[in-house]
Amino acid sequence: MTPERFDIYDNQQKWIGTAPRNEVHAKGYWHRSFHCWIVRDEGDQRMILFQRRRDIKDTFPGYYDITAAGHLTAGEQLQDASRELEEELGVHTSFEALTYLFTAEQQLQGEVRGVPFLDREISAVYGLCLNQPLESYRLQASEVDSLYEAPLDELIALFEQQTNVIQASGVRPHSSVSMPEGAASSVPTSAGISSDLGHSKQPARTDRILREVRTADFVPHGTEYYIDVFEALKRVKQA
Repeated sequence: MTPERFDIYDNQQKWIGTAPRNEVHAKGYWHRSFHCWIVRDEGDQRMILFQRRRDIKDTFPGYYDITAAGHLTAGEQLQDASRELEEELGVHTSFEALTYLFTAEQQLQGEVRGVPFLDREISAVYGLCLNQPLESYRLQASEVDSLYEAPLDELIALFEQQTNVIQASGVRPHSSVSMPEGAASSVPTSAGISSDLGHSKQPARTDRILREVRTADFVPHGTEYYIDVFEALKRVKQA
C-alpha cells in the first residue's frame, strides 16, 4: 500500500513540497488538517460529542479527541477533507452545512511505542449541529474506539479548572472484550452503529458506557484551544 503523503509548509505557511506521513511526524513538518466538532441539543442543554482514539493510533492512542478530524493529503482541499465525517462516523453532509469556527496552529509532541513524533498542524476548525443519538453513528473500526458526549457547560468548567472531573455518556460497538478501566457501566443495546466492514447498513449491538473524564484524558491541543472551540460551538445552528 502506498503511504499517505501530505503537503508540507515552512514556518510562514509557504508550500515546500510533499512528504510521507511518517516522515512528516518524524521531522516535524508543518501540514494541514481538518477538525469538525459535532454538537446536539437536548432541551436547553447543548451536548458536545468527542471520540476516543484507537489504541493502535500512531499519535496519542487511547486519548479523547475531536469528534472527527484528519490530515489533508497531498493536493487535497478542505472541501475534500470533510470526507472524514463519513469515514469516521458515517455522517453524510455537505461541506456547506459546516460552520467555520477558526484556524489553529499547533505543535504536539510525544512518543508512541518507543517512536517519538512532532506533529505540527495548521488546522481549520468547524462545527456541526446534528440532533441524532449516539447510537445512530457508524464508527470506523480502524480509527475510532468509541463515541461520547457531555454537556458543553460542564466541559468548559472542566477546562477552566472549576472542576476536576465530569461524566460522559458513550457508545462503542459491542464485543466480548472486557471494559477498560474507568468505565462505570456498560449496557448492550441494539442500535444504529453499523459495522465498518463494507459499510453495512445493518444495525449492530452497542455498549452504552458511562465514564469519568479529566482534562489529562484529552489530546493536549491546549486549554485555550478547547475553551475557544467550546465557546464557538455555542453559536453553531442546526444544519
